[in-house]
Formats: sequence, C-alpha cells, structure tokens
Amino acid sequence: MTGSLLRDPTALRLLRRHAAERPGQDAVTFVHDHDSADGEQTLGYAALDAEAARVASWLQEHCAPGDRVLLLHPPGLPFVTAFLGCLYAGVVAVPSPMPGHFAHQQRRTTGMAADAGARIALTDTGQLPEVQRWITEQGLGLRAEASDAPGFGDAAAWREPPVDARDLVLLQYTSGSTGDPKGVMIGHGNLLHNADSLRRSLGLDEHTRFGGWIPLYHDMGLMGQLLPALFLGSTCVLMSPMAFLKRPHQWLSMIDRHGLGYSAAPNFAYELCVRKVTAERAAALDLSRWRFAANGSEPIQASTLRGFAEHFAVSGFRPEALAPCYGMAEATVFISGRAGRPPVVRRVDPGALEKDELRPAAPGGPVRELVGCADAPDFDVRVVDPATSRELPDGTTGEIWVRGESVGAGYWGRAEASAETFAARTARGEGPYLRTGDLGARYDGELFVTGRIKDLLIIHGRNLHPHDLEHELRLRHPALATLAGAVFSVPAPHEEIVVLHEIRGRLTPEELTETVRGMRRTVLREFGVHAAGVLLMRPGTIHRTSSGKVRRSRMRRLFLDGALAPVHQELDPVLAAPALRERP
Repeated sequence: MTGSLLRDPTALRLLRRHAAERPGQDAVTFVHDHDSADGEQTLGYAALDAEAARVASWLQEHCAPGDRVLLLHPPGLPFVTAFLGCLYAGVVAVPSPMPGHFAHQQRRTTGMAADAGARIALTDTGQLPEVQRWITEQGLGLRAEASDAPGFGDAAAWREPPVDARDLVLLQYTSGSTGDPKGVMIGHGNLLHNADSLRRSLGLDEHTRFGGWIPLYHDMGLMGQLLPALFLGSTCVLMSPMAFLKRPHQWLSMIDRHGLGYSAAPNFAYELCVRKVTAERAAALDLSRWRFAANGSEPIQASTLRGFAEHFAVSGFRPEALAPCYGMAEATVFISGRAGRPPVVRRVDPGALEKDELRPAAPGGPVRELVGCADAPDFDVRVVDPATSRELPDGTTGEIWVRGESVGAGYWGRAEASAETFAARTARGEGPYLRTGDLGARYDGELFVTGRIKDLLIIHGRNLHPHDLEHELRLRHPALATLAGAVFSVPAPHEEIVVLHEIRGRLTPEELTETVRGMRRTVLREFGVHAAGVLLMRPGTIHRTSSGKVRRSRMRRLFLDGALAPVHQELDPVLAAPALRERP
C-alpha cells in the first residue's frame, strides 16, 4: 500500500523522485485512435521529467518566477508536458479551454487571460495559428508559442527553482455556473494534501491505474485524475472528451483494455453510457477491474447509479465500485467520497426537505432520493444557516462550510470576493471557513448535497431545487433524455417557474404541444407547482460552463431579455407582460 504523499515538501520534489526511482514505468498515455494498434502515445517517468524540464527551460528564460502562463492545448500529451513545465519552472499555470468559435466561449477565455495577467500563451503546433488569431482579434498583449515545436527549450539548461509548499502552481478558474469565472490560487501544499485525501478516502495506491476523458483544464480532469496518478507513481491513460461524447463505449473500452482501476466522470456521463451502449457491447466488456468509478461535479442521481450498475453488471461491474464524491475548485477538487460499498441512498420526505429537514419518507408517500457523499475526514465540515452563520444540527439543511489544507489561498486579484468566500466565521467566531455556496446536510454520519444557494427556487414559501425538476422531466419524457435543461423562477410579480429544455427529434407542432403539456403535468404532479412557461430548445442552445454545468442564471437573463429562439413555447399571459423584462 502506498504511503502518505505528504513526505515530499512539494509536487516538484515528488515527481522528480518518481523519475529517479521508476524511470521506465509508463507515466501517461494518450489514446488518439481507439481503433488502431498504434493509436497511442506514451511517456515514461524519465521521459516525462525530461519533457517538463525542456519546457521549463524556455519558460525560465522568458518569464520571472510567479508569472502566469495560459495553457491553450487540445487534448493530448503537450498539455501534460506544458503544465509540468510550468511547475518545474516556478511559474503559475493557467489551464484554459480553447477560445472556440462562439462568442461566449471566446469571452470566457479572454476574461481568464486578462484576469490572470498572463504574459505568455502556450499551445501546440496545430493550434498555434488559431491562438495567434484570437490574440490579435481580442487585442491581448500575449506572446503565443507552441510548446511541442522542435527546438523549444533545452532540458539540459533547466535549473530546479527554489519552491516550497506555499508557492502557487496554478490558477484554477471556476466553472462560473453562477457568476464570472474566478481564478482559485492552488499551491504545492494544496495539491499534495488533496491527492493524499483522495488516496486515503477511496483506498488508492501506486498499483491503481487511472484514466478517463475529462478535459485537463477542468479541476476534475487535472487534479482529480491526472495529478493523483502521477503523485502516486502510477499510470494515467487519457482520451479526448469529444471521442467520448461521440462514442461513449470508447471510454469503457479504454477502461477494459488498459485495466484501469480509477476513472471519474460527471453524472451525465454514466447516464449517457446506459442510453448509448448496447447490451451486446456491454456483454463484450470486462469492467471487473474498475474499482473506483468516481461520480461528481454535478448533482448525482440515485436512478443513474442504479441504472449504470444494472446495465453493466453483465460486464462484471460491481455496485460497490460506484463512488459518489463531493468537491469544488476552491478546495482543490476533492472534499468527500468513498468506494468499496454500494452507494448510500436516503429516501426522504420532499415536503420536509422544502422546510430544510431531512426526514425519512413515509411508506407509500412522496419520495426524494438523496445520494450520500460519505464523510470528509481531512476537512472540518460545518452546515450553517447562511443568513445567521449559526451552525445547524444534523438532519437540517444549510450551507456547507469547510476548512482544511486543501482549501486554496483565495481568488487571484480579488481580495473582496476572497474575504467573502474563504474567510467566513460562524456565529461563535470559529473559522476561517470556505463558504461553498452548496446546500446540504449531515445525516447518519453522511454528507448529502441538496443544491446550490443561488439556484434555489422559493415558490410560495417552499424550497425547490432546479436539478430535481430537470432530472424528473428527463426521466419522464424520452425526447429530453441526456439533454440539458434549465429551470428558474422570475417575478411576475410573484415568483413563477420557467422551464427551458433541449429536445431531440423532428416533432410535429401537435407533438411539441403535447410534450409541453406533458412536462407541465409532470412538474405539477411530482412537485405540486405550476410551470408558468415551458420553452423547448434545439440541442446545444442551453448554455453550459466549460465543465458542462448548466448556466441557469445566464439562461434566465436571456429569457428576460427576450433573446431566446425556442422551437416551441407556451407562456402564461403573466410572463408576456412588458414589465417582466424590466425586472432583475
């Protein structure tokens, strides 16, 4: 069993030790062609060390310690070597999605570059012209270079910088589902503590092979998958997110072919596999070695966990491999989770939940299923009344507050926001705590997350969580399955519910009308509230963050501005009032 990852003072020293002790062992593999015998590229620990030193030497020549470097790589090994090059050089990496072709994507990347004060952008040779064009169009004072270009850097010229546990490694920009993205300051100590917490909570060791498709600019892909594998001295096998979305079975085939023990994904990915992977394909897979199927980053649905375990039982997948997890970028990535047991699901009374109580559902009565995310042994976790900062008893929902060595130093360049989020104190003066913005409760020694404060719907004095409504609609209406929805409320003048949801297929006007009516019946029957507006949207038109989270506040604003183009809509007269457009 691998020991603590905290024996080395920095991530740099740990990685260099692995390069010396296991030079020929595979460190990271990227699968670029799933159907070809030679469709993979692999770097061992010594080769990865040399590549990181090569990139670092160029950065040391052109940057000062602590300078920010924007990483704009498509999926592949160049991102890995560029990120580690930043770590080896003592500069601060800023992982970012590519600017993309849509205005909202470009605004996000431009905002990240400006907020970070980046001086240099690294990419690969194939994307360099696009990155240079984006820099010119946006008027950014960035120098762009391809970190995989011949002659870029010289490993022999690299000098190990003096760094300690407090030094920054990266700015991890939050996904921005409820506001503008902010860069969380993550240091060496945060990375090592969080990877060690993940190791201890799930029972990982150097023999656990990691891998998956989550983008490396996302905290769950970088700090929840790649870096723990490298810190443990194991192997991480990567693939393109687009390859997964096009052919979900390729993710599972990669887990089988490479004998992966750990792979993580958001809830929608498990749901997509159940929908898209046929029984015949499932029977041909061997998933018996997949012992840690981490599920996080978005609300975890009990029905998805059951469906995945049942569908892939024929593949040798075991329910106890499912590991529902809770985490966030502000705490590096991982806060709580556990494997080696079937998921803990509590059937609670939805009426009590609306009053902030977790109470078992009565036999034959209405039910809401909540998935437990274990405890958090490496964090001090409190559930607090967000209005009074008073700590709440077990079984009562409130805002989740945490503190521990994984919590970042704050938001880059945002002292006021950092003080508000990272320096909270309870009514008794205890702290500082990180305010997660998540609602949840402790119950039977388990942490249950019930929603986001800013997304909470308060209708006629009842507290409803939008993801519950969105999930129920997808379960009941096949044309909505696996697509994105956004439920929010608007004042008209009383709070009214509006449902936006993408829909697939070519439906007649009559079928669209019947779908909307069915959706309204579902909302009324399952939640006891009326949907004053239902808008059906084309696939891909519900805005999401870079990690796939629905941007409900953005969709609400577009609705209020009359800027949506639904394929079909039905609105109560009160929502058509001109005064509605003037409300915040």
